This record gives sequence, C-alpha cells and structure tokens, in this order.
Amino acid sequence: MLRKIFRIGNSTVTSIPKEPLDYLRLQEGAEAPVELDRANHQIVIEPVKTFLTGAGVDEGFARQVDAFIEQYRSALESLARKCHIT
Repeated sequence: MLRKIFRIGNSTVTSIPKEPLDYLRLQEGAEAPVELDRANHQIVIEPVKTFLTGAGVDEGFARQVDAFIEQYRSALESLARKCHIT
C-alpha cells in the first residue's frame, strides 16, 4: 500500500487505505495515537483503547488503568500464572 505524503496548509499528511481503517475500527474524526518506533524505523498508528468506558467508568481513569496494565503486563501475567488465574 504505497501512499503519497503531501502538504495541506502547515501539516504534512498521508491518506490511510480503507482496509486498515476498517480492521482497526477507525473512522473519520476518531483519535488515534501515532508513535515513532525508532528501533524498526516505523510509524505506528493504533486505535484508542476504551476497555472500561462502556461500563460507565471515567475515560481518564480507564486510560490510567490501561497504562498501568501495559507497564506491568509481564508481572501481572506472572502473578496470574502463580494464582492459576486464566
């Protein structure tokens, strides 16, 4: 999927094909973090994770919980194995 990079106003942009947008469930107007993966020389675009917000949980709190889980994922998985939690 070769895409052209071009300028609109003061921004440099590119379009994203429909297939990846559909797969990631991203729509026009959605917010998505854009990260630079220096080790692999890649730009990474991910959908915003909203695990707890549908349950009436504050979105800011849900993001904090998600960040905590990502930071300590290996320790949490190890603990779950020790406690036989699947």
